[in-house]
Amino acid sequence: MSIERLTSALPATSWTTDQDIIAPWLVEWRDEYFGRTPLMVMPTNVSEVVTIINICREAGLKIVPQGGNTGLVGGQTPQGEILLSTRRLNNIRSVNATTNALIAEAGVTLQTVQDAAEQANRKFPLSLASEGSCTIGGNLSTNAGGVHVVKYGTTKDLVFGVEAVLPNGEIYNGLTDLRKDNTGYDLSRLFMGAEGTLGIITAASLKLFPKPGHLQRAMVGLKNPTDAVKLLEHCRHGNSLTMFEVMPLIGMELVLTHIDGQRDPFANTHPWYALIDWEVGDPATGQHLAETTLASAFDQDLIQDAVIAQSETQAADLLALRENMSAAQKFNGGSIKQDITIPIDRIPEFFAEADLAMQRIIPYCRPVGFGHFGDGNIHYNIAQPVGADKQDFLSHWNEVSEAVFDIVGKYGGSISAEHGIGVMKRDTLARRADPGKMSLLRAVKSAIDPTKMMNPRVLI
Repeated sequence: MSIERLTSALPATSWTTDQDIIAPWLVEWRDEYFGRTPLMVMPTNVSEVVTIINICREAGLKIVPQGGNTGLVGGQTPQGEILLSTRRLNNIRSVNATTNALIAEAGVTLQTVQDAAEQANRKFPLSLASEGSCTIGGNLSTNAGGVHVVKYGTTKDLVFGVEAVLPNGEIYNGLTDLRKDNTGYDLSRLFMGAEGTLGIITAASLKLFPKPGHLQRAMVGLKNPTDAVKLLEHCRHGNSLTMFEVMPLIGMELVLTHIDGQRDPFANTHPWYALIDWEVGDPATGQHLAETTLASAFDQDLIQDAVIAQSETQAADLLALRENMSAAQKFNGGSIKQDITIPIDRIPEFFAEADLAMQRIIPYCRPVGFGHFGDGNIHYNIAQPVGADKQDFLSHWNEVSEAVFDIVGKYGGSISAEHGIGVMKRDTLARRADPGKMSLLRAVKSAIDPTKMMNPRVLI
């Protein structure tokens, strides 16, 4: 009866119980989480979201919100709850080049926002490998990071404010383009990284930036992570360094072997690789900056070889080697994955200690550590030993994770950098977080969503 009340209150195009239509949205793309739901609702406007929230509250139904279904910690996969898809909230409401603000609804893909900014001769700098399918609402709800954090910060740094429907059915309107507003708590920030536990983000006012004259990209070969950290500092020139991504040889080999159309830009292999971007005024400045910076790095024995992109096509080819890292690892057998942050100067120590710990737990396993060295965000993935049984290997997930988190804690890092907590790390957060932090998280959740209607199984 509760489901019938909900469906009768919505247009026929805004819901479905057809399990064949729902099925693709119940599977996480890595096949780690599988869900179930009696109903998927697909609102097209804020009014429909309010209707859904009110009926679900009155009927005691729980809701799991979902954007592009690109999450990696199980936070978007329902287990019997109503699945609320934001994909049809997909309008760009406004673009203001004077205030450098763009208002996008929650279901707009990140790529669409980037394109809208480009059309206004502006830049929205959030950039992820999944940008063609991930949505702005999901980006905000997980506080996504991406490859440009070194210059622009995470998603929460790229937002003026949000519009959201609260569990009590009220609409919070924080959409603004004001850069100064000292009228109390920054309430919009509550929803960033909240993973849908406090309400449904329906739109956001995003910060745009001047479009750079030229983006200069280069890739270098390195001996070890210690040299990568030194090179990071060497590559900082004013505010021009935009991206500093590092990947190991095993990652490069996986991409070249399993992803069609990829080509090794180097004549010889190297133990590690770094992908570097600088934003400059023009191509000549970029070429000179890359050449002089990398030449001096070579003289200091920080790099073994370098390729400087000479065209947009070559730059895109270099980026593809990094962006295909996650997809390529699906061909590497079972993988235990961690998304962590380490203080930048401790990254080499972390790798040395963590790699040894992994070998003690699973002899001959293959660590694949890569990611955003420029901001300390490491994707530390452990691939199964060659020829090992996948399920037996994956049975060590908790043991491996706890060992990694112990080392992360030792170096003052974080157990989650940009993917969120979701279901995967909920219990770990409760055990490892500062008690005062957990108390505040629970108090906020209780105050805003006392019946635990919104995404009830994630975060806390």
